[in-house]
Amino acid sequence: MIEILIVDDHAMVREGLRLIIERESDIRIVGETGCGAETIEFLRRRTVGIVVLDIVLPDRNGIEVLKEIRRDFKDISVLMLSMHAEDRFGVRSIQAGASGYISKGSAAEDLVKAVRMIYKGAKYIPQGLAEALAAEVHYERGLEEHERLSDREFEIMLLMGSGKTRAEIAKRLNLSPATVSTYRRRVLSKMNLMTNAELMRYVMENHLLE
Repeated sequence: MIEILIVDDHAMVREGLRLIIERESDIRIVGETGCGAETIEFLRRRTVGIVVLDIVLPDRNGIEVLKEIRRDFKDISVLMLSMHAEDRFGVRSIQAGASGYISKGSAAEDLVKAVRMIYKGAKYIPQGLAEALAAEVHYERGLEEHERLSDREFEIMLLMGSGKTRAEIAKRLNLSPATVSTYRRRVLSKMNLMTNAELMRYVMENHLLE
């Protein structure tokens, strides 16, 4: 039996995933959590085979949670779940240790296929993500400005781009305001931007919050 943990802060999404999974005789949902902290606490109490993990969580970036799972629970595989296209966050997810990446817009059978493939030790790489990974490995395309950022810098860029203040970002990520300011300078420098307004325009024009 494949036992999985669903991690998403939207109850409707979790319910939709449950309806898909409960039709399968060889897959069972053994838990649901809505944020990174709850997820780690659950895994300390109960082991699972696969975590289906949303990219966007209310307390932490999903990729940071992924890294912690891969570090502390090495036998657990992670399938990243996102509303974003594969080439936007998929490469970062696979590089951080995910066993697969699937869009919330994918068909139900694709989710089931992904879970079974990962349980058998394979990777689930959709075509769009496979192409993005190939381009990354073979340098077939130049990196966009935001792709040069570290995962933490990328996370802060998205929060800045959504209009969050330095204090709000510091509280959400459990960082000091001074540290957030340091990251802000790095982000602007790497992206050749001068102001938060320019950064917000860049994020919007590149549809990074969709």
